[in-house]
Amino acid sequence: MIRVILGVLGIALVLVCVRIGYVVTRASGTLSHPEYTDNAACSPVEVAPGTEDVTYDPVTELVFVSTAERRTGEMHPSNGIYVFAPETPDSVRLVSIDAPADFRPHGISLWRGADEDGEDIGRLFVISHPYSGHQVLIYDVGEDGALSHLETVSYEALRSPNDIVGVGPNRFYATNDVYFGDTPMGYLEAFLALPLGSISYYDGQEGRIVADGLAYANGINISADGSELYASAFIGRALHVFNRDAATGDLTRTARHPVPLGLDNIEIGTDGALYIAGNVNVFEFLAHQNDPEAHAPSQAVRVEPDSGDWTTVFADSGEAIDSTSVATRVGDQLLLGAVFDSHVLVCPYSAGP
Repeated sequence: MIRVILGVLGIALVLVCVRIGYVVTRASGTLSHPEYTDNAACSPVEVAPGTEDVTYDPVTELVFVSTAERRTGEMHPSNGIYVFAPETPDSVRLVSIDAPADFRPHGISLWRGADEDGEDIGRLFVISHPYSGHQVLIYDVGEDGALSHLETVSYEALRSPNDIVGVGPNRFYATNDVYFGDTPMGYLEAFLALPLGSISYYDGQEGRIVADGLAYANGINISADGSELYASAFIGRALHVFNRDAATGDLTRTARHPVPLGLDNIEIGTDGALYIAGNVNVFEFLAHQNDPEAHAPSQAVRVEPDSGDWTTVFADSGEAIDSTSVATRVGDQLLLGAVFDSHVLVCPYSAGP
């Protein structure tokens, strides 16, 4: 019996060592060394600490930026949703005026469509991490980008939300990056790259898990016609593609495209391609988290969702922006945000359609 127990423990130890080896050498990005792009023409737009998610509204022609001070883990008065016009970057202003005191925004999604009366409306979905629990705040978007709070949603399946995509006036999908949340087990889950991340769906009345099996689920978005949903696995270093049943919200996984990057938020270009920024090296990112003077390299890619073919559209040592979390294409510009940096980097973009 002792030999059996020792044998089982030995096998378990080997498996754990193999998993740790995978994380250290591959999932962490230690072996990744992207060729840096020429970023001399890029310019920073100062917003507020932690420009984690950036999205563009073609109706108001404004850029929405989700910001939160994340180094201390405490609430900060600058936390909020900001807007600016790409052609006048000094127009930055706070639009989440009626946000709660414990507002700590994370992923955002802009949805536009028609209401029950056929009127065109805009909704901004915002994940927030208040003092306790997690929430999704739904805002009406005014003509000048002003936000009016409509509804706050929380449900059991919203375990550890990271990013969100709206699919109706009050319907959305959200990624849960880890199963165990902000706990020691959650950190262990992430460190071992366990595929316990998931996607939840809220149908306007209740929420439920509709997909799982992602190693740290992160960014999420949807195709222009609503038939496909895309989710990134940060530690899994892959893009997951799902067929979507618009009537039920159910998802069916159809592809998993490996991309050698710690993929973060996903933005859809007018060309139908996915623009995804991410973490090049987890250990350098952690060093930057502890020390603002320690730069972490950045990379953003353009991915063809059908084939998974990808090309680098931005790469930097961290001097221009540290460890980008989002890349949004606006015409002939590429806008990049970061988890800790206080600016959005605006770069000329000419590659691709």
